[in-house]
Amino acid sequence: MSELLQFSLGNRLKPKGNIQTMGIIGCGSVGQVIARIAAQYGMDVIFLDLTEKRLKEIYHDIEEQLDEVIAHWGITSSEKKLIMSRITGTTKYNDLKDCDLVIETISSRQKGTLINLRKELFKKVEKVVRKDTIISSDLSTLIISDLAVVLKNPGRAIGMHFIEPIDKANIVEVVKGRETTDETYDKVTRFLRMIGKKAVQINESPGNVSTRILIPLINEACEILMEGVATISDIDETMKETTGYIYGPFEIADKIGLDKILKYMDNLYQEYGDKKYKASPIIKRLVRNHYLGVQTQKGFYNYEGNKPVSNTISCAIIN
Repeated sequence: MSELLQFSLGNRLKPKGNIQTMGIIGCGSVGQVIARIAAQYGMDVIFLDLTEKRLKEIYHDIEEQLDEVIAHWGITSSEKKLIMSRITGTTKYNDLKDCDLVIETISSRQKGTLINLRKELFKKVEKVVRKDTIISSDLSTLIISDLAVVLKNPGRAIGMHFIEPIDKANIVEVVKGRETTDETYDKVTRFLRMIGKKAVQINESPGNVSTRILIPLINEACEILMEGVATISDIDETMKETTGYIYGPFEIADKIGLDKILKYMDNLYQEYGDKKYKASPIIKRLVRNHYLGVQTQKGFYNYEGNKPVSNTISCAIIN
C-alpha cells in the first residue's frame, strides 16, 4: 500500500458500530430533510428513487432547502457545497450495498399503508446490503413487525418516525419490533444522537404517540372551524399561545400535506374504528380540490414559498 493511499483522507477509519453511511429509499419531502440533516452532521447519504429525472428534482429541492437555511444565516455557501457533496442519488438498489442503515420513506397518494410495496422494498434491500446493515421505515400508521416478517434476519428491522417539522422537532419515535435486537436499537439511538435527535422508545401501535394525538387535534380544529367558532388563523394562534406548540393544527397539517393527513386518518380509523380518527369533511374537500398544503401552495392557507400569506381561497372552498 502506498503512503498516499495509507494516509488518504478519503479512506476514513470507520468506528465499529457507528453509522457513517445511510441510504434513503423514496426521497420525498421527509427523505429530503433526513438526507440534508444527516449530511450536515457529516454522514454520507445515498438516496434511491425511481428515475434520473426524479433524482435531479430531489437534488434541486434539497439545494433550495439549503438556500433557505443560508438566507436565515444558518449555514454558509461553503457549508452548503460540503453538505451536497455528501449526498448521492441512484436508481439502483446495489448502490446501497455499503450502507450501515437504510430507511424507507416512500410517499404515495394511494390509499392504505402500502404494506405489500414496503415489504418488497425490504426484501430488495436485504439482498444487497451487509448482514449487519439496519433496515428501517419511517412509520406513522404501520408497525415494523408487519414488514420485518419478509426478512431473513428480522432482528435488524426497526421503526423510526421522524416527527414533523423534522428540522425543528428534537425527538424521533423509535419502535422495536417483536424481534428487533438490542444491538439494532442501540445503533439507531447512537445514530440519532449523532444528528442531534433524541430517541423515544415506543411500543408497537399504529400511529405511535404523535400521530394518534395529532389527528384528533386536527379533526377537532376542523369541527370548531365548521361551527364558526373561530377563524383558521385564530384557532392556530390560540393553540400556539396556550400550548407552546411551534405550529397550530392547520399550519402543521399544511406542512405535513393534507393528502398525507387524510391517509393517516383513514388508516387509523380503519385500525381502531374510533370516530375521533374519522376524516373531517373539510380535509376531504380540500384534498379533492388538490389543496394539499405547502406542496401545492394552497391548503388551509395560501403560500408564497413556505410562508402562509392568507387563507381566503381555502375558506371559500370550506364554506
